[in-house]
Amino acid sequence: MINMKDFFRNSNLLDCLALRQLSHIKGNWELIWDHENEEYESEENSYAEEVNQLIEELGLVEPPEKYHVNEDGLAEYVIANLNWEINKVNGRWVGAEYALILEQGGFHDIDETNLILAAAGRIKAAMDRNQNHFDDMEQSHQKMLADVIAIILYHRKSP
Repeated sequence: MINMKDFFRNSNLLDCLALRQLSHIKGNWELIWDHENEEYESEENSYAEEVNQLIEELGLVEPPEKYHVNEDGLAEYVIANLNWEINKVNGRWVGAEYALILEQGGFHDIDETNLILAAAGRIKAAMDRNQNHFDDMEQSHQKMLADVIAIILYHRKSP
């Protein structure tokens, strides 16, 4: 199993890339690493507790080899149920911003199962390429993982 806590440990970029976009929900988007407890420090109006729980949850799942299958399922839901005119061309979804496709598809993703598996798969893919910490990821993959994390947290805060 992947040590997700090490992957996200004391990140300088996770809060900026994943949580700032959710600041309209919780204004305190910055994370502080608690070295003694080895987790993000819980603060009022912060995502720290949710991030810690998500990191724990990611550590419990078996990352899929092909995480795009989980993301494709969300896109296919958007096509079938929201009638979006998107399609996959040469392995990429076109017709709308990819993160928006995943966000909208995520409304039907019970317990964010596909999003969790996609995130775990993206982390495994990064580690397979010796990118062993969130801050060390290739930039476009790092941004997409941050978006997936933000989408998970957003859906968990949505009524």
